[in-house]
Order: sequence, then C-alpha cells, then structure tokens
Amino acid sequence: MVNAMKKTVPILRIFDEDKAREFYIDFLEFVCDWEHRFEPDMPIYMQISSGDCVIHLSEHYGDCTPGSAVRIEVEDAKALQEHLLSKSYKYARPGFDEEWHAVKLTDPFGNRLHFYSHK
Repeated sequence: MVNAMKKTVPILRIFDEDKAREFYIDFLEFVCDWEHRFEPDMPIYMQISSGDCVIHLSEHYGDCTPGSAVRIEVEDAKALQEHLLSKSYKYARPGFDEEWHAVKLTDPFGNRLHFYSHK
C-alpha cells in the first residue's frame, strides 16, 4: 500500500471541562497531554492518553457529535472493572460483559467506551 494507515485518534465531544476531567482523568486515570483554547473564554480542545491509547476531547460544536463509541483494548478488562469499582465513583458502577470480555461505560456526554481484552 502506498500510504499505509497509522494509528487512529478518536475525537469525543464534551460539554463541561470539569466533568470531563473528573471522568477521564480522576476516574479512568488518563493523563492530560496538552490542551488548547483560542482565547481564555473559548471552548477547550485537549489530548488525553493512557498507555498507547490517545483520545482527543473537544468542546467545539463542529468537531464531532456526542454519542460516539470507541473500543479500547486493555490487557485485562476484568481487572480494570474491579479497579474502577473499588473507586466508588458516584456516577458509574461498571459491569463486566462476559460474552465480549469487556467493560462498557458511558461518559457524562453520552459517548460509549468499550474496554475489552482477548480472553
């Protein structure tokens, strides 16, 4: 192939920076790599990451629509589910899908995150 494709970086729509930080950084333990605003009172666009997983979060209305879904491979989905449950996060009690070997979460903005591992 002439132009081999590289990694994908999904952009997820957010509506509240504080809620996004609480969910993605405090609860899911992503790290904020960088953030950008054109001016102090403008919407935020930020990159978060955890290991090899990179996601962009955007308050800009034209970037994407809420309700997207992404699949994120993890080493051990069951261990992730147990770790997240131990945090007693007020807004999520993630279950474990035995058939898909996955933890499925919905962020505060309607985006669905499917953390899965191979059995």
